[in-house]
This record gives sequence, structure tokens and C-alpha cells, in this order.
Amino acid sequence: MTNELHLNNPWFVAVWPGMGNVAVSAGFYLISKLEMHLHAEVRAEGLFDVERVEVVDGIIQTAVMPRNRYFIYRDPNGQRDGVVFIGEAQPAQGKYHFCGQIAAHARELGVSEITTFAAMATSMRPEHDSRVFVAATDAATLDNFIQLETEVLKEGSIGGLNGVLLGAAADAQLRGACILGEMPSVFSQFPSPKASLSVLRVFAQFIGLKLDFKELEEQSSAMGEQLSKWLRRLEGSMRQQTPEINDDENAESDGTDFEGIASARDGISEDDELKIESLFDAASSDRSKAYELKRELDRLRVFSQYEDRFLDLFRQPTSSEITSDAVPEKDAVESKNIDSKNAGLEGNRQKPKDIPPLDSAA
Repeated sequence: MTNELHLNNPWFVAVWPGMGNVAVSAGFYLISKLEMHLHAEVRAEGLFDVERVEVVDGIIQTAVMPRNRYFIYRDPNGQRDGVVFIGEAQPAQGKYHFCGQIAAHARELGVSEITTFAAMATSMRPEHDSRVFVAATDAATLDNFIQLETEVLKEGSIGGLNGVLLGAAADAQLRGACILGEMPSVFSQFPSPKASLSVLRVFAQFIGLKLDFKELEEQSSAMGEQLSKWLRRLEGSMRQQTPEINDDENAESDGTDFEGIASARDGISEDDELKIESLFDAASSDRSKAYELKRELDRLRVFSQYEDRFLDLFRQPTSSEITSDAVPEKDAVESKNIDSKNAGLEGNRQKPKDIPPLDSAA
């Protein structure tokens, strides 16, 4: 694909779901606060398989493959544009080939350096600051990060595509770095907004990006406080040699359900649905409010049901961006729609420009 966007010295971030949702949460925060818009979608046939199908009101829905999308940021000051790649899942096979395709497209967009985000699980306590670790493809890039009060990941490995992509980037003659946010290993199954926040702060400094962290700071503080209380109760229970912790009593004593994460939900109330619709309305007119919407969907544990609709908020470029980014009809492909009562994904969608399908590397 030729570079039709003419991006100005673009930075590039790629994220996938992983431990603590550190990387993907940071990616969603970027596209929300920077009001980015959809550029292209990768069709990665042969790399993914269908593991389950959704059921809505007793009706089995059409199987959908994980989606992989590029979002574009236009710097209003004309300094540095940006690209964020968000993958819904990591393929079980063909990882390096897939990453090679991503790196190749990054080069076509004028990118010279690729950044990935990841989590670093340690014995840290939830109330402590989250340290940031960095590994890079070259000494010069690593030195630049060291100046930002980060710690070097001297040895070890970076699992998944967060690491594999950087190996593919080096093969494509691109510089690259992985920024890892520290999170408590005991809560590795919980979202870690504190780690996402620490990663984004370092990244913003690195590329000279001004970013409003208010919402992420609030989420980080609330989650850290709740996890700290939970850990203290756990430690107290262990000291008293109590066989197990009564989760129901814990939730009642705090008047909270750990931001909607600690307790399972079979459904959401009518009031919750109305609040979600109100937040969708607000985000549709002001995409900088989209992260508030995502936070609520995460709290209710229903983001997966609304994910396509959420990302559709970024499908259209803003009025100032409708220039050469317009997609010719002949190059467009239709995205699949999921008819879902909760997701509200009905209706026509603008067709995003598509990168040629990737062959299986199996």
C-alpha cells in the first residue's frame, strides 16, 4: 500500500490485550483523548480461529474473527502526527509474519520508530507508584528513555506480540521500544490503570505529546485504593489463619464492587443502560469524552458487548481532518456488523480502507 496519508513525522503505537489490560487500556485512552479516527483494518485470515459464538435472546450470532485496526491522529500544531494499532486478540500462529506486515505498513506511513506497551508484574503493593521499565532495539533509543527516569529491562523476555513486533521492526530497519508498566502480581487478573498511566506518561514525554491524564488518574486512584483495602483484608485474614475470605461481606463493608471488576454480573439495570446511552451520545459529539464511556463499560463488565459500537465513534475523521484521508469507494471493504440487543451495532457503517489479507504463516 502506498502512503496516501502524508503523515508528518508520525509516531506509532501497537497494543494488544494482556495482563492487567495495561497496553490496550493505554491505547484506548490515546485514541479517545486525541480524538483519532479509523484509517484501516487488517483482515488476518488463517491466523485466527473461532473459539466461541455469541448468543442474543436465544439466537446464535454470526461468528466474528478478532479485528485489527489502525487509528490516525492529526497534530493540530503540525508537529507530529500519530498512529495507534489496536488488535482485539493475539493470533495463536503466524505471529512473526503478522508483525512483519504491521511493520511494513508502518514504514509505508512514514514511521521510523515503533512503540509497544506491556505489563511488568512484580511484588509491588497497590498503593505504591508504578515503575516503568524499557527495552529497545538500539542503544540510542534506550538512552533516550533512560533520561525519562525509567528502568532498563536488562534481561528476560517480552511475551506475545508486544515483544515480537519489535523484532519484526528491527528486521524492517525500524527502531523500536517496549514500555512496561509495573503492576502487582497478586492482582494480575485485574485491570491496572496505574500501570497504564505510568506507561502513557513516559510515552508522552518521549514524543513530546501533551495529554490530559485526569480521567486515568482518577481511575488509577480509585482502583488503587480498593485493591489496597482488599490486600490488607487478605493479609489480616491470613494472619488469623482464616480458611477463606467472604467476598460478599467484603463488598458490603466497602459499599463497592471494585469498580465492577470483583463481582460477576448477569446483566445491567435499566438505569445503567440509560447512562451508557447518554455517554454514547456525549462521546459521539465530543470524542475526548469517549474514555469516560469506556470506563463505565469496564465497570459494568460489558465492554466486549459494546466494543464495535465504541470503536465506531472513531470511524469518521473530524471536520479538520477530511482531506486526503478520504477512502476511495473501490478500495473500501465492508466491516461485519453484529446484530446485538446490548451492543446496538445495527445500521450502515462507513467502509474503512483495508490492508490486503495476510497469508497464513503456519
